[in-house]
Order: sequence, then structure tokens, then C-alpha cells
Amino acid sequence: MELRGETILPYGEKTITQVPNLARELKRRIRTRSARVGIIGLGYVGLPLAVEMAREGFHVTGIDLIKEKVNSINSGISYIPDISSETVASFIADGRLRATQSLSAVGDLDTINICVPTPLRKNKDPELSYVIAAVEVIRNHIQPGQLIILESGLRAGTDFFLAYSPERVDPGNSTYHTRNIPKVVGGVTPRCAEMAVLFYRQFIDNVFSVSSTDCAEMVKLLENTFRSVNIALANEMALACNSFGINVWEVIEAAKSKPFGFMPFYPGPGLGGHCIPVDPYYLTWKARMKGCEPRLIELAGHINSQMPAFVIRGISDALNERRKCLNGANILALGVAYKRDTNDVRESPALQILMGLDEKGASIHFTDPYIPIVQINEKTLKSVDLTPSVLQSMDLVAILTDHSAFDYSMVAEFSPLIFDTRNALKDTNRGNVALL
Repeated sequence: MELRGETILPYGEKTITQVPNLARELKRRIRTRSARVGIIGLGYVGLPLAVEMAREGFHVTGIDLIKEKVNSINSGISYIPDISSETVASFIADGRLRATQSLSAVGDLDTINICVPTPLRKNKDPELSYVIAAVEVIRNHIQPGQLIILESGLRAGTDFFLAYSPERVDPGNSTYHTRNIPKVVGGVTPRCAEMAVLFYRQFIDNVFSVSSTDCAEMVKLLENTFRSVNIALANEMALACNSFGINVWEVIEAAKSKPFGFMPFYPGPGLGGHCIPVDPYYLTWKARMKGCEPRLIELAGHINSQMPAFVIRGISDALNERRKCLNGANILALGVAYKRDTNDVRESPALQILMGLDEKGASIHFTDPYIPIVQINEKTLKSVDLTPSVLQSMDLVAILTDHSAFDYSMVAEFSPLIFDTRNALKDTNRGNVALL
């Protein structure tokens, strides 16, 4: 989520509304690219945002508490596939981008974007400690006339201009990226919205203004809940088709031929990423506070959360049909990222599946061209090379992430048994393939 707040604090005994030249000066700096801009949190939202700001001529300071990220950026190395190291290195070289662990750096900036995580607790309630910590830091170092742009929650006070703009990052999407994905902005006041829109239009192609921060936030929640509910329908259809002995992938392909009234969604091993598995629970959490019971949304979350367990049962059944036991079986997971062609493992169902297989006594392995190492039940696993000999040594290969880099013809030829959760082998008619 991105909460975008323009916060301009008192100047002596006066507020920004009493000293309008502060606002005029900030607007001038934004338009002339002389504003010193900063971002707290250099992850999948923060780093692409920093790059687009630098591309338009702003001098960007990235702040992150993780030393490895700071060192990587300052060395011109990107750790996000959608941002090339060449791009980062060029902006570092000409001084338009730098990274630091020093939180006090916010005091030297004109604008600050807070791009910190907003995960869920185990009980599915929002975990806002990252946001609160970031706001506390800014409060200790804030200067008159600063624009504070937040990626999670803050209540506007007397002296705050606050706006909200939901992030729409789609890792691995080669068509739509930070610049050409329209930004939705809602302000607490028209003046808040005006400042936020002005800032975004310097480096985003299309900015769409709505009437309030609540409306802007609901846009984000609707977008991700829409996907969650429809994926849940696809997953439930997969469960039903499995019980009937019907190929759900064939059903969906045929349904796609209808030119109206149908939009295809696909089943899979579960939901992952920073939005779809998380945002609907933020909505239901807040709705319950207002006395609303969003049952469809909660049921969709329940269905999607059951898919890793269904995959484990499917793997066990596939092995049983070959007179093999899950306990002691050698199983190779193809891909552990939550989405193809990314290195993002946040909320990845592949990790849940590997944990479950390990707990049932399987000998687990994985291969992923983007992820060299993972922790599974206190075990450190390293990605293995995908070779014919490795495939032949396994009892089962589970396709959990359909990276385009995988040689699927080799996988089909040399794997004794395959459990395909992504329909990656749809063009293969071999008898060694079991589908979700």
C-alpha cells in the first residue's frame, strides 16, 4: 500500500496556511527538479519509485536500515529484477541517487516517501509497527515546509496536509511499470490533493485524482480483493474438477472462448506477494470495526489459504499411485518465488508447501534461477542446478512457479513424476504429469 501524505509542520508559531510562501517554494522546487527528495524503504515499491524520480532529474536519497541493500545500491547493483544494475549505476555515478542507513537524513530533504512493509500478524490483523516507527523518526527530524508522502497509515492533524495514493507495483511485468501505471491520489483537502498530484506528475505519466483518501484507499482494496475473490473461485473450481476427474485448465480455456461476460482467472498453489494475500484482510479488519461482515471476502481468503495443503495432498496421492510414500521421497520444487520471473518470496505458497513436505518426512530440494537460498523449518536450502541427472534422481518434481527460464521439455523428459500446479506442461501429453 502507498499512503501519500503531504505534511508541512509549523514554522515557529505559524502553520503552512499562515506562511503560504513555504508551499509556493516547495511547488517551485518540485517543478524545477531542485527539490531534495527521499524514500524510506528501498524494496519493490521504494526502489522503482526512486529510479523514476532520478530519471526525471531529482536528486534522490534512499534510506533503508538493511545494510546489504544500502551497500548494493551505492555499488550500482540492483537486487530487484525489474530495475537493471546499469540503471542504478548510472544514477549513482551522476549523483542523482544515493542510499544511506542514517534516519537523520530526513532532516535534509524537501519530500519524503515512506515505503515500508504493511504485513499481517498471525491472526490476520494488520501489523503497523513499521509505519509507526517510520513516522516517529520523521517527527524527530522534520523541518518546516517538508512534504511527507507515506506508504501506510497516519492520522492528519491540525498542521498536516495528507494524501493517499495506492501503489500498483506488479513485479515481473514488462509492459506496465512505475511510470506508466496510472496513480490514484486522494487528499484530505483539495490543497493536499493538488500538491500530491503536482509531485507525481513530474515522473508518472497519468495521475487520477479522487475525492478523498478513503476513496483512494478503497480503490486499492477493491483491486486486490477483486483478484483474491476471482482466484478463489478458480481454486474452488479446481477442487471441484479434481473430485469429478475433470481437467480444470481445459474448462477455463473453453470458457475463455466466450466473448462477453467472462474473464479468465487461474488456480494455483496459493496466493503470494505483498498485496493480494494481505489487502483483503486489511479491508475485513476495518469493516468489522464498522459492524460490517464481509463474508465473501473472508471466505475467498480461506479458500486461497487452503491451496498449499491441497497441493501437498496431491503430491502424496501422485506418489501413492506409483507405490511410493511421501515420507522419505526426494522432491524437487521448481521455483519458490510467488510469481514467475521475479525473486520475490513474500507470502510465497511454495515456501509453505516445502515446509509441509518437510514436516511429513520428505527430502526437499529446490531450483530457482532468481533465488539462491531459502530457510525452511530451520533448514538452509540452496538452489540446485536443473540438469537431467538431478531430475532423474527425484521421486517427484513439483512445478510451483512457472519461471520462463526453466527448460520444460527437459523437465518432462527426465522427471520420473511431475506435479504441475501452474499448467506449465500444458502441451505435454506424457503420462508422468499430474495436474493441480
